[in-house]
Amino acid sequence: MAEESGGLPPERQSIIPINIEDEMRGAYIDYSMSVIISRALPDVRDGLKPVHRRVLYGMQELGVNYNKPYKKSARIVGEVLGKYHPHGDSSVYDTMVRMAQDWSLRYTLVDGQGNFGSIDGDFPAAMRYTEARLKRIAEELLADINKDTVDFQSNFDDSLTEPTVLPGKFPNLLVNGSSGIAVGMATNMAPHNLTEVINGTMAYIDNNEISIPELMQYITAPDFPTGAIIYGHSGIQEAYLTGRGRIVVRSKAEIVTSPTGKDQIVVTEIPYMVNKAMMIEKTAALINEKKIEGISDLRDESDREGYRVVYDLKRDAIPNIVLNNLFKYTQLQSAFSVNNVALVKGRPMTLNLKDLIKYFVEHRHEVVVRRTKFELAEAEKRAHILEGYLIALDNLDEVISLIRNSKDPETAREGLITRFSLSEIQAKAILDMRLQRLTGLERDKILEEYKEVKALIDRLNEILNSEPLRMQIIKDELTELKERYGDARRTQVVINEDDISFEDMIPNEEMLITISNQGYIKRTSLSEYRTQGRGGVGSRGAATKEDDFTEHLFIAQAHNYLLIFTDMGKVYWKKAYEIPEGTKTSKGRAVQNLINIEPGDMVRAVINVKNLTDEEYINNNFVILCTENGTIKKTSLEAYSRPRQGGITAISIHEGDRLLNASLTNGKNHIIIAKSEGKAVHFNENDVRPMGRTAAGVRAVTLESATDKVIGMVCISREDANLLVVSENGYGKRSLIDDYRITKRGGKGVKTLNITDKTGKLVAIKEVGDDDELMIINRSGITIRIKVGELRIMGRATQGVRLIKLNEDDRISSVEKIQKIEEVASAGETGLDETTPDAPTLEDTPPPPNE
Repeated sequence: MAEESGGLPPERQSIIPINIEDEMRGAYIDYSMSVIISRALPDVRDGLKPVHRRVLYGMQELGVNYNKPYKKSARIVGEVLGKYHPHGDSSVYDTMVRMAQDWSLRYTLVDGQGNFGSIDGDFPAAMRYTEARLKRIAEELLADINKDTVDFQSNFDDSLTEPTVLPGKFPNLLVNGSSGIAVGMATNMAPHNLTEVINGTMAYIDNNEISIPELMQYITAPDFPTGAIIYGHSGIQEAYLTGRGRIVVRSKAEIVTSPTGKDQIVVTEIPYMVNKAMMIEKTAALINEKKIEGISDLRDESDREGYRVVYDLKRDAIPNIVLNNLFKYTQLQSAFSVNNVALVKGRPMTLNLKDLIKYFVEHRHEVVVRRTKFELAEAEKRAHILEGYLIALDNLDEVISLIRNSKDPETAREGLITRFSLSEIQAKAILDMRLQRLTGLERDKILEEYKEVKALIDRLNEILNSEPLRMQIIKDELTELKERYGDARRTQVVINEDDISFEDMIPNEEMLITISNQGYIKRTSLSEYRTQGRGGVGSRGAATKEDDFTEHLFIAQAHNYLLIFTDMGKVYWKKAYEIPEGTKTSKGRAVQNLINIEPGDMVRAVINVKNLTDEEYINNNFVILCTENGTIKKTSLEAYSRPRQGGITAISIHEGDRLLNASLTNGKNHIIIAKSEGKAVHFNENDVRPMGRTAAGVRAVTLESATDKVIGMVCISREDANLLVVSENGYGKRSLIDDYRITKRGGKGVKTLNITDKTGKLVAIKEVGDDDELMIINRSGITIRIKVGELRIMGRATQGVRLIKLNEDDRISSVEKIQKIEEVASAGETGLDETTPDAPTLEDTPPPPNE
């Protein structure tokens, strides 16, 4: 045995065998905890990771405050590296750079000068080229740090101390957010608006039992530095309630028309943390691969004023569909996954909105208590010295004599302590006093200072004895910060279709919907029109093109549905409040940009429906559709009561046919359908039985030749109405509806205009009254306006009179009815709920001088 033990070299006799699994497990746990606590996760109190805290503290210690000159970044990095953060210089510099980027932090903490990178992913300049200093708001995080408000710990070599947390006057973790990947866990916290966060924090201080939904009345949603749009509320609610949630963020995009007439999609804000250059590059690749179609050109027009990415669309592209595809396939829409993990007393925890505010308020309360105790101790020290001064001044001659007769300062000090019962501190202060303090004026100053210090001591003791007073101090400081740094939200919140409660937030007020002849639609407040004087010829309704004018106009309530019918027999739904709002003089938005209409299709008619949930209403009203080849179809409104995003088939259209008119009826109307050959058939609506939505319909009128076609349908809704017919060569007339005998559906009809080579074929049929006006559009693009009241009533079979004089090669293209806006507003006051495409209209282009 001796030989065995003695045979080992001395260095191996002290080796202790261990299990490698236990060693690996222990080492890995130590490593992971180090990463979690000292690197990747922020502290819930100041919202900072150790490296951020060290950079800010190091900059303050270096003296680069917001009101001092900039210093080279390399100098700052060296300071932090040598004193507090013994890691690579890139980690310190990258941290400082991020705190200076206004697209990374909602409220930047570092004021950088030089190239600090870009949202395109460009790298910042080297630290030897850039300069930096603290932002003023960063100094609010460091305020009172030298008043024993927070604990300090030794730095890496025990030569200095550094703060374990910053005092933090505002909830930086909520305001600027944070992200990081630790071992086995990660954090991703969204930034918020400072004003909202402070309002929510003060609401919590006032009521510690406040619920999270109540807090959300103050803190509505994250507020990203790059703006953009949060799409939907459900993700926000989940994140605030549980600490985890998925928030969909969309770019701010607008569909515009370029000066050359091309449709464009212009993006001015992009989602948070999206690399703009990389997004554009990937989008271009998708366009080349034909995964996204309809885009002819893509370019970045961003400059110092802001972001601007322009997508030029092809002529046949539908902007709304292209934009939806961009949202689907590119980072124009991205998801921010909220994961509120932060360190609470050194332990990682997942926190909801209320938790984040609660822990900040607790921290801030502790800071106020420690600051007050520090200030109280300092005030008591000063009061103690001032009391010594006052004793010395009250016994001035004796004090001077004692000092003069002392052989050295130590003897004088002992003499003062013994003779006047002073402390060592007071005696030393008296010996250090300058002779000028012995004047009468200086004595008054000392007395006044003593009174002020005593008042301060009383105030500080009052603060320490009253928690409500401490909470009020926190609120006062937050209010001051809000006034100094608060700003408006950058990120807009819109509601998606899954948020059913959104509609309840919109007042169901009346509005005016206008659609121009070329398909531009908008909604306008009725107040813009009701303030106009009555009796005029109307007011300009939109800044349209010269050859465009308002064709459809009707009153609708915000919650009403608009049923939009197209040539190909499809129907789409839009809520009235979803129509873009415009002023009385604005042009509006193209209808094709609001609905996913198929290429080659176009809007034919719009019906305004008050609701699609009232069973009595939808079962007792009907939609009448008429096609160019003479087919009519009647369907219960109930069949259109289930909206679909992509639209549905309203009528099966045969090849060579197209939808002509759509009207809403009560089931008891009369219908007149006119043909281009000059005949019209008049029959009861009861002759058309209701049928399914996808049915093709039944014959409404018999066409007598291959060139004959239906040119219009009228559902008689007014007792005082007349029937107006117009031919392509400019002839027209109005007749009594009673002149048209009621026949059976499907007949050839009776003569409504005596068609000759002189008159040309019939092109329009309208239900009119004396107050109506007509807008007549020629094929050459000329529009003129005439009053119906100037046309006398004539017999049904007559040729009519010349309405306008046309050039030899010109023809009338269409005729639309218009009416004064004041009368339409009055109709809205009487409770008009639904109208047809023959509803009152507004013309916004003045007639040519010759007319």
